[in-house]
Amino acid sequence: MDKNEILEKSRKENKDEGMVEAENKGMRIGFMFFCALFVFIAIFNLFFGETSTFNAVSSLFWAFFAALTYGRYRFTKSKLLLFTTIAGAFCSVMNVVNYVVATLR
Repeated sequence: MDKNEILEKSRKENKDEGMVEAENKGMRIGFMFFCALFVFIAIFNLFFGETSTFNAVSSLFWAFFAALTYGRYRFTKSKLLLFTTIAGAFCSVMNVVNYVVATLR
């Protein structure tokens, strides 16, 4: 491939590397805020006893965590990431079940 073919192929892909990098940084910052908010709600509920709220928030956290590790697993095929994905999904499902049971009581 010569230089012009490479440039033309890059233009056809229509991906701006700066935008991809900005999205990645935004996701990292969003994940940090999500985790910080989860920790705050978990500690708050530890002292004030709202278990159903904790289960709802925990299910969201574990679902997000499972999806994040699944994305990494698809590229690396690491057995540890596969185990983490399955464990996160299991925790998410169990927290949803606990939330539904506590809400319907």
